[in-house]
Amino acid sequence: MKSDRSMAAKFVKNHHKYPPGVHGSSSTFKKHTGYALQLLEKQKARVFYHITEKQLRHYYEEAVRRSGSASDNLVQILESRLDNVIYRAGLANSHPAARQFISHAQFKVNGHKVDIPSFMVKPGDKIAFAKKNKLKDIITDIAQNNHPVSWLKVDPKELEVTVNELPTREETEVPFIEQLIIEFYSR
Repeated sequence: MKSDRSMAAKFVKNHHKYPPGVHGSSSTFKKHTGYALQLLEKQKARVFYHITEKQLRHYYEEAVRRSGSASDNLVQILESRLDNVIYRAGLANSHPAARQFISHAQFKVNGHKVDIPSFMVKPGDKIAFAKKNKLKDIITDIAQNNHPVSWLKVDPKELEVTVNELPTREETEVPFIEQLIIEFYSR
């Protein structure tokens, strides 16, 4: 008898398209405040470049200190990190892979081994693969399939990258609005 009653129409649970709770239905179409939008953009940048809050704040302060547009300077600073250069050159399939290559001292900058992913490159710097091992073959295969950005000169056979110039805002594709990050930190 219990099973028959539980299948009756008045006992079937209704499924609603809003979250559970007293206030579930009222918060479905809430708009974000200006602060929330700025915070979301800042978090997108942190996740995209795999950097900490302290690093991003330091980069913001450096961008404001430089002459010119602070938002363009911020993107330029973020793009000139060594891990990002390795990724943009096509020698790694992702930012975390590039960070791991660098932290394991797989690359040299101007002849010196560098194991700091946040190392800032300058125009004219030469980045080369440091070791002769099986990893070189793997990275060579990755480099053959990827296309580097215009501000880098890449030799995929020798695994050498030359930084011709620092990127401009028009040359970079980033999934966030850097102006909102500048507004967030300038409060």
